[in-house]
Amino acid sequence: MAPLTRRLLFQRGRPKTNNLGKIRSLDLSGLELRSEHLDPNLLGRLKQLKELDLSNNLLETLPANLGLSRLLILRCTNNQLGDVTALHQFPDLEELSLEGNPFLTVNDNLKVCFLLPKLRKVNGKEAASACSQVENLDRELTYRVTAHWEKFMATVNPEEEADKFQTDFVTSAIRDVHYGPESLSEFTQWRVQMIAEKLVASGGAQVQEADIRKEPPQAAAASKPRCRAVASKRPDNVPLDLPSIKRVCSSPAAKTEDKPVDSDGGQAALHLEPLHFLQCHSRNNSPKDLETQLWACAFEPAREEGHSGATSQTVATCGGEAVCVIDCQTGIVLHKYKVPGEEFFSVAWTALTVVTQAGHKKRWNMLAAAGLRGMIRLLHVRAGFCCSVIRAHKKAIATLCFSPTHETHLFTASYDKRIILWDIGVPNHEYQFQASQLLMLNCSSVPLRLCPVAPCPDDFLIAGCEGGCCCWDVRLDQPKKQRVCEVELIFSEDSKMSGQRVDGLAFVSDDVVASKGSGQGVIYLWSWSQTWAGRDSRSVLPVVILARLQWSPTNLAYFSLSTCPDKNLVLCGDEEGSVWIYDVGHLLKQPPPLAATPQAPTQILKWPQPVAQGQPVTKTMVNTVVANAAFTYLTALTDSNIVSIWRSC
Repeated sequence: MAPLTRRLLFQRGRPKTNNLGKIRSLDLSGLELRSEHLDPNLLGRLKQLKELDLSNNLLETLPANLGLSRLLILRCTNNQLGDVTALHQFPDLEELSLEGNPFLTVNDNLKVCFLLPKLRKVNGKEAASACSQVENLDRELTYRVTAHWEKFMATVNPEEEADKFQTDFVTSAIRDVHYGPESLSEFTQWRVQMIAEKLVASGGAQVQEADIRKEPPQAAAASKPRCRAVASKRPDNVPLDLPSIKRVCSSPAAKTEDKPVDSDGGQAALHLEPLHFLQCHSRNNSPKDLETQLWACAFEPAREEGHSGATSQTVATCGGEAVCVIDCQTGIVLHKYKVPGEEFFSVAWTALTVVTQAGHKKRWNMLAAAGLRGMIRLLHVRAGFCCSVIRAHKKAIATLCFSPTHETHLFTASYDKRIILWDIGVPNHEYQFQASQLLMLNCSSVPLRLCPVAPCPDDFLIAGCEGGCCCWDVRLDQPKKQRVCEVELIFSEDSKMSGQRVDGLAFVSDDVVASKGSGQGVIYLWSWSQTWAGRDSRSVLPVVILARLQWSPTNLAYFSLSTCPDKNLVLCGDEEGSVWIYDVGHLLKQPPPLAATPQAPTQILKWPQPVAQGQPVTKTMVNTVVANAAFTYLTALTDSNIVSIWRSC
């Protein structure tokens, strides 16, 4: 596309005129315009322009000086915008459309509400709720930055140069002042910097209430403080941006059963407290729904790549017809994705590197979700839409997981007794994925859990199945693309274990695997390397068991275990709502001789009986338990539609 011309503006402008200054509406959509094509000298002559459509172009930014100060309506859908701060040049803007810009996040939505004081609608929806949230955030951030200023000034040397201490204050405010969910940290840090710089410029004068973004007059009646959280009803397949939630009141304290410090080096009980109990998967948004079963959760990859202490407090949960993304610190449901008639069984994250048409690299945290319908749904959570739907299996998908070494490789396991390895690829310019099938692995029974082998994830995959534990060769340089199980792994100490269900499976270190079934009352820790070393050409291979951990003797199935390798922990729920925690660090360092009786858990978190609808929820089952890498938050999902979030303290 060549730069804009007067002739093109006359052709696309309304009303028809030969005077640029009289054009009130201009449609520049679908012209493959790039940012450099928007000439301020030309567009600035549109003195009466009220409505501008820039949709379906290739814009990455908007020039900062377009001179369209009277603009009321702006459409920028389906571009590649990565920043919204240039929108402040349109102070009278009332309606804004930014859908289909995958590099914009909920942080940008809040920035828009702050920058545009007259904004009424964003993406066709009323802006009142977001404006109210911005006002509340701003009020708290202003208070905290002002308090930080007073504390900072008490430590300043009077002889220190003004420029230096002012710069130091702004830097320290950005570093130390925090408020709200981790997912909004980009917005809050942006505002903290602005508030701190204004405070410095005023010589420390209190930031006035007038400096805080005011919501439009019509927003005041529409937005009220969230004293009681209620999930709002949404159209099908529309993710929910910063919604309210149904919150279950927790009891004052939770009971625990602790094991004292072991003489062989085991750690004392961890200190956890119940933080939030949420009903965010209710069918028809009913507060009476205590029956929807929740099946899987996964913490989002940390955004600070390469940082040794990086961790995440954002968790995705699934169950019923919904996938929710929750900030564990605040208990806010950041996003919600619903598919009526679906029942989601599994979620998994990956971090994709996407290259824009202008050649710039961006990182996406992509969430895959699947369940009853056999379809994989790829959700770009922070941008707020479903990128693609892959028809993967004819029967339900029991579980899925991404390869730890190839960000686009996704394993799916189905009730059709097949495991398929997909390459989902990276999205095209329309943000659609073109998935391709790389391998098909045939199973003798339904696969329930998938686990790439930690020391060699490109070579082998282990699956816990209804009929036992199996291992496949998944090397892509081998000619056969449809393969059968290479080795059945059995637990040789008990001949009855062969052919029995394995519904829990995870690596707790690069070598040690934790696995469990039902009716055994134990979790097994076994060595992959020692087991594989004894393979030879056998198709049935006894695992080398290092330890047995005491667990519930229930015959009920599908209580999934998880591990926290950085903390040497194994986690599992049970049929009474308890969370079993095992610190196995001492077993990993020097496994003792196999004991005759299973080792007791380090700690058992008892179900704290939260209150819903005025009545305590006394009975539930914890289907899955997952902690983030730093073990600061633990999330437990129940079969009674309650997401339980615990905090390490």
